[in-house]
Amino acid sequence: MKSPLLSLPGAVPAEGRDEGVAAHYGDLFREQRTLADGTGFVDLSHRGVVAVSGDDRLSWLHLLLTQHVSELPAGQATDALILSANGHIEHALYLVDDGETVWVHVEPGTQAELLAYLESMKFFYRVEVADRTEDIAVVHLPAGSIAEVPEGVVVRETSHGRDLFLPRADLESFASSHGPAAGVLAYEALRVEAHRPRLGFETDHRTIPHEIGVIGSAVHLQKGCYRGQETVARVHNLGKPPRRLVFLHLDGSEVHLPGHGTPVRLAADGEEGRQLGFVTSSARHHELGPIALALVKRNVPVDADLVAGTTAAAQEVVVEP
Repeated sequence: MKSPLLSLPGAVPAEGRDEGVAAHYGDLFREQRTLADGTGFVDLSHRGVVAVSGDDRLSWLHLLLTQHVSELPAGQATDALILSANGHIEHALYLVDDGETVWVHVEPGTQAELLAYLESMKFFYRVEVADRTEDIAVVHLPAGSIAEVPEGVVVRETSHGRDLFLPRADLESFASSHGPAAGVLAYEALRVEAHRPRLGFETDHRTIPHEIGVIGSAVHLQKGCYRGQETVARVHNLGKPPRRLVFLHLDGSEVHLPGHGTPVRLAADGEEGRQLGFVTSSARHHELGPIALALVKRNVPVDADLVAGTTAAAQEVVVEP
């Protein structure tokens, strides 16, 4: 869905999976500093919104998700995954219960598939599932923001900020009173800095939760059965994941950032060396310069110098080998 905030001065549309909102409003680094200082907001109205209501909503979701949500207190935010039977990540859900409804936001364009899966699992449970993307928009307020939230708006508060489930009709009036606006490139740079994985970027068709460091934050190890739990338990108790997420400091002299999927190799082996992984996300950070996240083979030495495409990269451990 195309956001009305693309009409704001300086707005440059985002491309790819973030199409529909602004990439930036003319000054990427200023927008990052604004968010880092706890001011402004980010238009995430392209994200999908799903609402789950009914008396059985929490106990039912508890059976389907990797997170313990059966006694989730109203107003407490949490993350959760839906896995395949083999333990691979299929959906990432960012949710909060308001006492009557569980509000979920998900990656753009994934809500229809999620909704179809949830509908297929309703059986005799007293739940109703609805796609609310057309009338509810996600807006992000950064950590430290003291901006007033409009009355009646559901808020999902986390350590990195507040996600608002705002009526889409109120987007423009919200922007006029809560500016300045920051684009998704600024939001993404801070996400990469914080090592927060994103579905479809840090994940592919075979990613398991251990590889991207979400055990605990999105996967509860002491809850009951759910699809894919056997893989989670087996890797946790008996083994190690085949890959691990790393943070990369990139050579600042390069003009272009290595894009998603760029091969990662040992610097000592050069461009002809064996591929050990790939870049998942990259960004230009207002303090750190060019940075990236990457998935690499678990046995890559933690002190090894790497190269992402043709760009030299020094790694920091995110997931222990």
